[in-house]
Amino acid sequence: MDVSVIPKKTRHLIPTPHLQQTAYWGRLKKQQGRQARAFDLMVKPKDRAENAQTESMYAYPQGGSRDMLVVLRSLGTDSCMAYVPFGPELLPDEERRGFWLENLSEELRTQLPENCVFIRYDLPWQSPWADEPDRYTEDNQWMGAPKIRVQEMRMNFDTEHWNLRKAPTDLLPPDTVLVDVASDRDRILARMKPKTRYNIGLSARKGVTVRDAGMEGLAAWYDLYCQTARRHNMSLNDMDYFASVFQVKNRQCQSPANVHLLLAEAEGKPLAGIILAISGSRATYLYGASSSVHKNRMASYAVQWEAISRAHKAGCREYDLFGVSPYPDPEHPMYGLYRFKTGFGGWMLHRQGCWDYPLDEAAYDVYRASEMAGSGFIMG
Repeated sequence: MDVSVIPKKTRHLIPTPHLQQTAYWGRLKKQQGRQARAFDLMVKPKDRAENAQTESMYAYPQGGSRDMLVVLRSLGTDSCMAYVPFGPELLPDEERRGFWLENLSEELRTQLPENCVFIRYDLPWQSPWADEPDRYTEDNQWMGAPKIRVQEMRMNFDTEHWNLRKAPTDLLPPDTVLVDVASDRDRILARMKPKTRYNIGLSARKGVTVRDAGMEGLAAWYDLYCQTARRHNMSLNDMDYFASVFQVKNRQCQSPANVHLLLAEAEGKPLAGIILAISGSRATYLYGASSSVHKNRMASYAVQWEAISRAHKAGCREYDLFGVSPYPDPEHPMYGLYRFKTGFGGWMLHRQGCWDYPLDEAAYDVYRASEMAGSGFIMG
């Protein structure tokens, strides 16, 4: 099998439901001061025998493409990493994923700067361990992937260099809840947990309304975001970071995205808000925030129901609630999000997370050692 990586302009990326693989995301990263590069991926069999194998080995994700967006991120010295957010979308058979990533990485090496230390793939594919019955408890709760050593053995099976490493940090959340929004609103509500349906109705009875505040509402939303960060001891991004999400121009993009800032209010006071992005057949909940007061008005439920309703009206098939704990573990830092988001009646998707392919082994080992001290999600 031969893999060709052909550079193209980021604005020519083919539309996809993975927001982080769109022209919009490339332009956003450029506006935030990073380099973004786009490529066409071509898989060519070497002979007739391999042709049939290649056709069966690789499949398009629903709505996906053979394009790939790569973001170059500085490592703080005279070096960088190549980050592929939720890519590549081209999906090989699960037992050949490492073989595919190795071939892709070696070809991509020739297109990257000489000071690029490693390539990090934030894989959109479902973890193969999510299909293993022995990875589930008696009450059908996923226990997560096995130890990293076991994951790396499976990923590197049939590779030449045995060079793929599970990253210490998942930059985008690998575990999420996807809600089917293609059905009518009554069916969407019917699939929710009773408490979630009740809280949506309660928010309306308590006078909560939701509007698309756009860029003009960013200051009010940012105040809620700061309150949320203080409550949960989160690090803060400045307001310019979020402003750039709305300032990116979609014109001349073949894969645009529609971004909305939804604010839930009561008596003129903002109580909760989210930044919602719609790309292709998927809507994604990017960022959220809520007030430290008036929790009894259930504004967070109101704003999520509005996002689901908008996704349905836009013709989306699914709404990505974007980040939960992989299973209902009260000790997990994202357990609260698990309880809240699973109430909306979706299904769990367990992605494979981030995988690294070192290009400079010595420099990569130094960087990896420093990264082991921290963890968390960074928005691509």
